[in-house]
Formats: sequence, C-alpha cells, structure tokens
Amino acid sequence: MNISRAKGTKDIFFDDMKIWQYVEENIKEICIKHNIDQIRTPIFEDTTLFSRSVGDETDIVNKEMYTFLDKGNRSITLRPELTAGVVRAYIENGFSSMLTPIKLWYIGTMYRYEKMQKGRYREFSQFGIEVFGSDSYLADIEVISVAYELFKKLRISDKIALKINSIGCSKCRAKYIDTLKEYLVDKIDNMCDDCKIRYVKNPMRIIDCKQDKCKSAKQNLPMITDYLCDDCSKDFESLKQTLFDVGIEYEIDKTIVRGLDYYNKTVFEFISKDLGLAVGGGGRYDTLVEVLGGTHTPAIGFGLGMDRIILLLKEYELVKNNRNVDIYFIIFDSNIFPKVFKLTNDLRDLGYIIDIDICNRSFNAQLKYASKIKARYICIIGEDELKENLCGLKNMNTSEQIKVDMSAEEIGNILK
Repeated sequence: MNISRAKGTKDIFFDDMKIWQYVEENIKEICIKHNIDQIRTPIFEDTTLFSRSVGDETDIVNKEMYTFLDKGNRSITLRPELTAGVVRAYIENGFSSMLTPIKLWYIGTMYRYEKMQKGRYREFSQFGIEVFGSDSYLADIEVISVAYELFKKLRISDKIALKINSIGCSKCRAKYIDTLKEYLVDKIDNMCDDCKIRYVKNPMRIIDCKQDKCKSAKQNLPMITDYLCDDCSKDFESLKQTLFDVGIEYEIDKTIVRGLDYYNKTVFEFISKDLGLAVGGGGRYDTLVEVLGGTHTPAIGFGLGMDRIILLLKEYELVKNNRNVDIYFIIFDSNIFPKVFKLTNDLRDLGYIIDIDICNRSFNAQLKYASKIKARYICIIGEDELKENLCGLKNMNTSEQIKVDMSAEEIGNILK
C-alpha cells in the first residue's frame, strides 16, 4: 500500500526549495539590518495558551486547532499562530527586564484544520516579527516597513496593497460595541450561527464574517473609526501621515478587524492586487502580555504567509535558479576520487558550488550529466593529469578549454 502525504500538507524540493531559500535569505538580511533578533518557539504548546490569547469564540479555537492529549493526559495544541508562543516566551524568559524595545523575528510552521485555498494549507509557514515595549505609532511604522522592504526586495511591492484600519482601545470600543449591537439587534436572528455567538461574545468579529446570509445585514454598519477616542484618533492620523511621508502607499479599509481577539488600535493586511489573496497582516496587541500573566507591555507584530509569497514569485516568474554548479569534476577512474576530493573541498571552501561523479558513470555519461545540470565548467582529471598536476577546464558555454594547475586558487582565478 502506498502512503501519501496528509491532506493539506506538501513536499518542498528542488527548484521550489531554492525559491524558499531565496526568500528566507532576504528575510534574514532585512531583519539583521533592522536589528531584529531571531526566535524559535516550540511547535506545540499548552492548549490554554491559545484559548486565552486567540479567543474562545474564534474559528481557530473552536474549529481549526490540532489539539490532543499527550501521554501525561495534558491538552496540547500544534501552534495555529506564533504570536501567542512568542509572548509566552517573552514572559517566561524575563524579556521585560531587558533593554527595550525587544524586537524578534521568526519563520515557522503553523497548523490549522481549515478549508484549503490557493496558497493556503493545513500545515503552513509564516514569517513574522513581534516588537515589545513601545506604544508609539513609530513602532507600527517600523513593523510595516519591514514587510514593505521585503516585498520591494522580492520585486512584488507593486503587486501588493497595504490596507490599514484602527479598531481603537478598550475605551473606544465599549461605546462602539453598544452602538453596533443596537444596529444589529433586529437583524441578528437572520444571520449565521457563528455571528449569533459573536453578537454576545465579541460583536466586532461580525464585521469579518464572510457568510453570504450576513452580507445584507452588514450594509451601512457603523464603523469603529467614527468612535475613536482623541488619543486613538491622533495616533491613527500620525500613522497615516508618516506612512505617506516615508513613501509607503496604503488604503484605509474600515472592515479590517483581524480574526484574533487580542488586537487593538492599528490593524493592517497585505492583499495581492491581482489574485485577491491575503498575503498576511498584523496589528497592535497592547494587552496580550498582561492577559497571559506578564506586566502591561505594548506590542505590535505581523505574520506573512510564506506559501502565498512563494506563489506570487512563481506567478510572476520573478525568481530564477541562480545557483548552478560552478564546476562538475569528471574523473576517468573512481580510484582517483580520494585524490580529487581534497581539491573539490578546497574550492567549496572558497565559496564555489562543486559536484563530482559518485555513480561510477562512463565518461560520456558524465559529460551528459554535466550538461543537464548546466554546470558552468567541467574539470577533467585522469591519471595523466594527476602526474602533471594539471587539469583540463572546459567552459560549457563557449567550449573553450584550458590547462590549469590543479590548485583551488588557480582554478578559482578562472572562475572569477
């Protein structure tokens, strides 16, 4: 019986793997330039972490989490998102006593049992950053600019729209929620079952509902931006003006509330202009550290779907394989392999991509293989070459052949 991969997962290999590595390398480079440290947290956590942070009434907690009892009868959940785990690490490891702001980045896999869509799987990867310790809108700018810089580096910034909103603080929302519930009171009976629960537990989540039967009820909904307190309103205006000043284009979308309960004030999403797919999003979560047992700590972050970013790069054919083999070594006799091996490793130490026959192919078969992998050069070595300490180097593009001393330095001078 053949065993297939689990539904909602995928294998990543060959050219796709090179695209992933290309994106990851750019992420690392950008985060280093922004003085952001990397963090890795466990793939599974105590289930309570997510029910307390994400929210009991969210679809993630109610319908999508991979939760199970371990052998110690503890409820464990494969992480459905990473912010909660980073906040847990922030509290548990005493980051609050360190120099602020604390700026962290990660790339990790998440797990949600949800309906699969284009570029969305049940096991999926995200790149994200979390910044702790600043309540200024300038931290919002810094966070958004990291994502924008990545999109520019990958040449997809013109294909992604930044949409922003403010959902205010607890003071703003109290008055707004009363108004929202009053508006929906005679409509809620005709809405979906989830929205009926949201109406009681978290009415703002109704704005995010995608069910067709709820769309008509949501027409002309009052919006939170009309109920912002003076501080939140001033903060949002400063955010918009500074985004404009630094050259980051944005659209205001008053329907963005984000799907997780811990957000407040600034929220944002990145949407593919052509495909209409959500690439990622984030926002402020100034109360989450306190909710999970820490001291009050303002924070902001985002998560970007790596699978969706890869999808866009492939869609627009923006990444080509630029990691071809520099030299493929052709040897006439496998007995000389050990003598050639030191040379190949010396060249690798100089940063070149080197390959050599390990299948005991014939000479002609090795030539064909070198051509198929698009090696820049082939280096032919036999007993005569070893005696003379020379090797034949052939440029596969021009067919030019030269004899060169059998040393990494001499060969490297040719490759430059």
